[in-house]
Amino acid sequence: MNGKYIGIGLMVIALIAGASLYYLQVYHYYAKVETPDAVQLVSVVTGEPEEIIADEITAIDATSSPIRYRACFSTPMSHSMLTETYQLADGAIPLTAPDWFDCFNATEIGTALEDGTALAFLGKENIEYGVDRIVVIFEDGRGYVWQQLNDCGQKAYDGTAVGPECPARPTESN
Repeated sequence: MNGKYIGIGLMVIALIAGASLYYLQVYHYYAKVETPDAVQLVSVVTGEPEEIIADEITAIDATSSPIRYRACFSTPMSHSMLTETYQLADGAIPLTAPDWFDCFNATEIGTALEDGTALAFLGKENIEYGVDRIVVIFEDGRGYVWQQLNDCGQKAYDGTAVGPECPARPTESN
């Protein structure tokens, strides 16, 4: 009889822990950004980020990780103008967003990148050490933003030696 109560107790604890983890990952850490950053793309001429025309920007972010930023927007700028002016991003892989942030669909974005109906641009390099901001724009003007690890970030976080091509890691000041 005691084993049954212990088993039920463990299952209740596991259920509470699982529900808590789900809530923390999907809802607690994310927050809508009240005044989102302007959408920027890196110029092929200057190598610096420049603000582009972006309307209806909605964004979410979390302080728990530098790669949790997601944003949606629209722009009247054409692909031909954008590719002549701004730097394309290699290896853009959209990261999923919580289901409640329904304007951002990573599967649709990934498919559009593969079939060429959307283009990925570098928004800002090393927005935090090893993290780049990626901006994807569809032919119809829909745009999406997320942050992902760059090569230096992937090496730094998996423990591989970063090498001389990566900038020095910032030191933490106490």
